[in-house]
Amino acid sequence: MLKKLLRVLLTLLAVSAAAFVMALNNRSFISTGGLYPGGVTGLTMLIQRAAQLLLHTDLPFTAVNLALNLIPVYIGFRYIGRSFTLYSCIVIVLSSVLTDLLPACVITEDVLLISIFGGLIQGAAVAVCLNAGATSGGTDFISIFLSERSGVDSFNIIFGFNAVILCVAGLLFGWDKALYSIIFQYAATAVLHVLYKRYQQSTLFIVTAKPAEICEMIYRKTRHGATVLEGEGAHSHCERRVVYSIVAASQSRQVMRAAVEIDPEAFLNEVRTQKLAGYFYQPKAGSIGPE
Repeated sequence: MLKKLLRVLLTLLAVSAAAFVMALNNRSFISTGGLYPGGVTGLTMLIQRAAQLLLHTDLPFTAVNLALNLIPVYIGFRYIGRSFTLYSCIVIVLSSVLTDLLPACVITEDVLLISIFGGLIQGAAVAVCLNAGATSGGTDFISIFLSERSGVDSFNIIFGFNAVILCVAGLLFGWDKALYSIIFQYAATAVLHVLYKRYQQSTLFIVTAKPAEICEMIYRKTRHGATVLEGEGAHSHCERRVVYSIVAASQSRQVMRAAVEIDPEAFLNEVRTQKLAGYFYQPKAGSIGPE
């Protein structure tokens, strides 16, 4: 019970901190550079600026952003998970309200620096949310839904949606801001892929004298199976066993460390898996894998 309560408190702290960073990023880098960060946040800013240009009306960020998140939140509750979606709603509401409340903060007016560092900050904040079992909302829900169904990293699919936003922004407000926004989105996506590895897989080859123990450990920690291959040392001509398994990239370090504890003389090789077909166990978003 205490462990569960501590986990909830740490998750709330992580998502609250991430929401604050995203709101601060909106009021500093993004607003100063006039960028469009993509997703529902970018669409919200596009609607705000279009309303100012065409209707001479200032729309509150919170109202527009929450309205646009209604369908993605429904997708989250319906197909992804309630706790995951509830934590995500905290991020959405908190980041929206803080974006309206925080004062504008100009750190630099160099749009290139804004695009790069704003994107790095945005990607890191979103990664914190995802690793804590939440999301920043909007198209992240759709991306995770597609990833859950297909078993592959679908974040790049959202790039098409973002491209539409950038095209409209370019037509209304000039192509320079739209092009700089591409740099912003690329930097955010690059950081996200480094810090969040849920839908990335690693292939492990473990040469060991204790294949049964290592196979059992892999299943206990990851719920993934393994195949034991027979081999022979090319130099010593001794019999060898090679444990072949594919695990989530986020679990590979833990598995390799445990394998060395079981067999200190084991030889291990990790290879990034580019494409995978067939059944591959994938826990639901927001859940912690078996130990």
